[in-house]
Amino acid sequence: MRYRTLGRTGIQVSPYALGALMFATSMGNDPADSARVIHKALDAGINVIDTADAYGDSEEVVGRALEGRRDGVVLATKFGRPTGQDPNHQGASRRWIVTAVENSLRRLRTDHIDLYQLHRPDPSTDVEETLAALTDLVRSGKVRAIGASGTPAPAIVEAQWVAQRRGLAGFHTEQPVYSILNRGIEREVLPTTQRFGMGTLVWGPLGQGLLTGRVRRDHNDLKRAGLVRHLTDERRLAVVEELVPLAAEAGLPMTHLAMAFTTAHPGVTCALLGARTEQHLDDLLAGVEVTLSDDVLDRIDEIVPPGTDVGVLDQSYRPPALEEASLRRLQAPIRTNGTLVGT
Repeated sequence: MRYRTLGRTGIQVSPYALGALMFATSMGNDPADSARVIHKALDAGINVIDTADAYGDSEEVVGRALEGRRDGVVLATKFGRPTGQDPNHQGASRRWIVTAVENSLRRLRTDHIDLYQLHRPDPSTDVEETLAALTDLVRSGKVRAIGASGTPAPAIVEAQWVAQRRGLAGFHTEQPVYSILNRGIEREVLPTTQRFGMGTLVWGPLGQGLLTGRVRRDHNDLKRAGLVRHLTDERRLAVVEELVPLAAEAGLPMTHLAMAFTTAHPGVTCALLGARTEQHLDDLLAGVEVTLSDDVLDRIDEIVPPGTDVGVLDQSYRPPALEEASLRRLQAPIRTNGTLVGT
């Protein structure tokens, strides 16, 4: 396996990383089975495991599986998404960060985290507050590098500017969604991370299952998908129908075509695999050395133009202004007895 440098950290990482969401017992996996998947990935040369405190008991499963092998792993986890009902058990405040990191260290059974990432942007917290807290963790040795996930390009620039001006540690990495179906980051996010020398770990390279080729328009799998939006989006399904014959012409399984596409971009450091079973992992590992020709990449560009998204993933970050109508509508002034009392 050919390793790549993670941004400017000097850390060498495999082009495939193992995403640990599926290892949570709530996802139906037995911890012993998850441990076997983890060990097989490590034996194959994958050295990055990415989890999060919001993934149920995933951190605990990963921590137990890594006993005796921790030093050979670039261990990444995330904080920021809700982990309970308490409104302060989420976000990017110093108060939560110093608590969240201790909880993750305990669950992961380690004394340090190689890459600690803000799971989603937190518009309610000043980025200087967040970076100052994370800088303290780096200086204490509890965290080796810091990153973020789902960050819009302007916010990436702001964070880098604040870090430079305030003498704080800056985000070393970004973790956006990226696949043949979701190429939006090619417009601004990837050029921005490249400009700042950041590493990029992309998630969703298989389009949440659509790019495996197992979900088709007239397939029984589609009926079993029920109301899962990303699996019943006609626009996305139409693209899959065009990609299936392209993969066949190239002599590749759909999974190999999809993974090779994501790792072909010079701004991508590694792609996260959501392998749940050893069989899934074996299938994906078989394509780790696949390189797509310019002709195949050109055909993909014709099907999904660069910088465009086909539909939206259910888990993608949406800025508050897209969620709350009041943030994008100018409110009319309020008058009481002819007197202006607000705008």
